[in-house]
Amino acid sequence: MQLPEPQVAVLNAASATDETPIDRLAAEAELKPETATQAVFELRDEGLLDVTESETVEYELTEEGREYVGAGLPEIRLYRAAIDAGAADAPVEMGRVIGAADLDGPEVDIALANFGRKGYGEIETGELAADPDADADNDPEAAALATLVEANDAAAGDDSSADGDAADGSSADADDEGGSSADAGGTGSLADVDDAVLDQLVSRNLLERHERTVRSVTLSDAGVTALMEGVETAETVDRLTPELLTSGEWEDVEFTEYNVEADAPEVRSGKTHVLRQTAERVKDVLVGMGFQEMEGPHADADFWINDCLFMPQDHPARTHWDRFALDVPPIEDLPEDLVDRVESAHREGVGDDGDGYHSPWSEDFARAIALRGHTTSLSMRYLSGTEVGELEPPQRYFSVEKVYRNDTLDATHLLEFFQIEGWVMAENLSVRDLMGTFVEFYEQFGITDVQFKPHYNPYTEPSFELFGRHPTTGELIEIGNSGMFRDEVLEPLGVEHDVMAWGLALERLAMLTTGAEDIRDLHGTLADLEFLRGAEVTY
Repeated sequence: MQLPEPQVAVLNAASATDETPIDRLAAEAELKPETATQAVFELRDEGLLDVTESETVEYELTEEGREYVGAGLPEIRLYRAAIDAGAADAPVEMGRVIGAADLDGPEVDIALANFGRKGYGEIETGELAADPDADADNDPEAAALATLVEANDAAAGDDSSADGDAADGSSADADDEGGSSADAGGTGSLADVDDAVLDQLVSRNLLERHERTVRSVTLSDAGVTALMEGVETAETVDRLTPELLTSGEWEDVEFTEYNVEADAPEVRSGKTHVLRQTAERVKDVLVGMGFQEMEGPHADADFWINDCLFMPQDHPARTHWDRFALDVPPIEDLPEDLVDRVESAHREGVGDDGDGYHSPWSEDFARAIALRGHTTSLSMRYLSGTEVGELEPPQRYFSVEKVYRNDTLDATHLLEFFQIEGWVMAENLSVRDLMGTFVEFYEQFGITDVQFKPHYNPYTEPSFELFGRHPTTGELIEIGNSGMFRDEVLEPLGVEHDVMAWGLALERLAMLTTGAEDIRDLHGTLADLEFLRGAEVTY
C-alpha cells in the first residue's frame, strides 16, 4: 500500500493498544500539529485509524492573576488594612485605609467592588467598616489561584520525568510567557474548586478558560494489517506550480488530498468595541438631525462645570466626596465680566422675582480645577460664546465624551462613563419639542418605549428624567436627564433665547441595544470579554 508521507509517519507512530493524543502523535511523527491532524482524519476515512474525542477545560493565569498570587487580592489587602485601622470597631475614613493597603490605580476600584461583594464589610459616605467575622485568610478565589500554581508546579515536575507529558496525557505546562495552566480534573488540579469561583475569576480577568476537544488515535484492525503487509511512501505534490504547468508534469503527478472539514485553530480578529460602535452611531444620528459636535477639556474650572449651571457652591454634589478635585493651580483665564454676572445670579438671583441662594460664593472655589462630572461644562463654554463666538438661533450642539463621578459601583454606575450631551437654542421652545427630540433620537436605535418622569435640577425648569425598558429583564432603567435651562443659567451667559438641554448615558443606551444587564460587562476591569466578542456588530 502506498500512502502520502505524513500518513505513513502517523500510521507508524500510532499504537494498536494505547490511545495517543494527536499533539503527542505529531511530536513523535515529527510533523506539524495541523499536518498530523489532516493525516489522522484521512487515515480514519480510509478505515486505518480509530479516533475518539473528549472535552477538556483548562485554566491559565493571566498576568494580573500572577501578580495577585504574590501580592494578594486587592480586596483582601483592603480588608486587612481596615482591620489594622480599627474598622472592625468603628467606620474609618476610606482614603486612609486605601493608603494603608498600598493599592494603586485600578486596584482601588477592584478592591472596593469586591470588598462588599464578599461580605468583608460596608462602604458608605466615604467611610469603611469591616466585618470582624469575615474569613479573609480562606478566601476561595485566592485559594483557587494558589491551587492553580500548585497544580502547574506538580505538572511541570511530572513533565520533567516523563519526556514532557503527564502519564494521563493531561497538560499542566508553563507557556512561553510564563503563564500556567492546569486541567480541571486530576491529581493536584482544580477539581475541588467550585465552578462559581472559577467563573468569577474568569470574569475578573484573573484566569483564562480554554475549552478544547482532545482527539486520541489508535490503530484499527485494518491499520494493523496494513502495517504488517507493508506501507510505502507515495510521491505526492501539495500544490500546483508554474513549473508543473509549463513542463506538463502536472498530468502525471499525484496531488495530496485536503480535508476541508478538519479542525483549524481559532482565530479572533479585532473588532470595534460595543461602546465605540454605539458612540459612533449616536454621532451619526445627531449629525443627521442637524447637530454639530462640541469638544473641550476633561479637567476644567468648577466655574464652567457647576457655577455657570446655577449650582450653589455648598451643594452636596460639589463636595470632595462626589467630585474629583485636582491638586493643580487654579485656572486664571476666565471672562471677568461673566464671572461677575454668574456670582450676581448666585447671590441675588435673576429678574424681578429672583432671590439667589444667599449661600457662600467664592471666586477661588470657582477657579479651582476638577474632572468634569458632566459634559454640560462644554455647553456653558459654547453658549457663553467663549469657544466659537456669539451664536444666533437656531443652533444645535452635542458631544459624546467621558465624565467622572465618585459614585458607588453597581450594575448601572461607574466612576467614569460616557455622556451624550446636547442642547438646542431656538425661539419659543417647549417641553413638547424636547420630548419629540428624544422620541426621534431613540427610534433610531429601535427604542420606542421611552418614558418621562418630572424631576428637579438646579439648572433646568421644567426638568424630567428619561427611562427605557430593558429588552431582557423588562425593567425600566434611567437613561438620561433633561429640561429647559433656567433664566439664572441663560441670562449671565448672554443668551436671550430658549435652550432645551439633556445629558444621556451612553452605557445605558448600549445596555438597551445589546441586552447587557450589568454596565460593568461593557468596560472596565470586570468586563465580560466573551460577551463583547460575541456582541452583534451594529450600525
